[in-house]
Amino acid sequence: MNAALAGRRVIVSAGPTYEDLDPVRFIGNRSSGKMGFAVAAAAARAGADVVLVAGPVHLATPEGVHRVDVRSAAQMHDAVFAALPADIYVGAAAIADFTPLEVAEHKIKKVPGEEGLTLRLVRTADLLADIAASGRRPRLVVGFAAETRDVDANANAKRIAKGVDLIAANRVGAPGSGFEGDDNLLVVHAADGSRRLGPAPKTAIAADLVALIADHLAKEAC
Repeated sequence: MNAALAGRRVIVSAGPTYEDLDPVRFIGNRSSGKMGFAVAAAAARAGADVVLVAGPVHLATPEGVHRVDVRSAAQMHDAVFAALPADIYVGAAAIADFTPLEVAEHKIKKVPGEEGLTLRLVRTADLLADIAASGRRPRLVVGFAAETRDVDANANAKRIAKGVDLIAANRVGAPGSGFEGDDNLLVVHAADGSRRLGPAPKTAIAADLVALIADHLAKEAC
């Protein structure tokens, strides 16, 4: 165990969100939560007080981490803000951008003669942007960007638009990168440049990311 983040409070969000359509169906995504859980574990090993806000995943809670389980984007938004204040927020969760306008009280049934189903979706709150713009903003806000093309350009645009300090980008579907697997490849973008992490196991990537976060805070203090 190192002490790079000793005395720091870190909030990490991880995993997917599930947006309910009816009592048996939901809109979700393929996020396993492994990257975010690895970041939470690495931050705890670095001496931080860590709160992990986890979407619906089947992963063990890392040692020394306080875990808050949520299901929906709205619940994740509320839980992260409830965990403030913090020195660092790492938004590793794959939060749904849209949620159903209405949730059916009963199971949606097929209707004879109908060829399809139209769903009305509305935008969810933008947790990363809201944290970055908050009056309770952590000293360092770190986002993640899962992209399928123009990864670096899209990630940097997201970093600027949302007002975050660092953005960790990965290409979904690339070998050794993205959802579900145990390995990852990240390119971490900041205003002063970028750094490649991996390809490597997510546990190693997380340790490198936490070290990068600690270095960024140290530079700010100088």
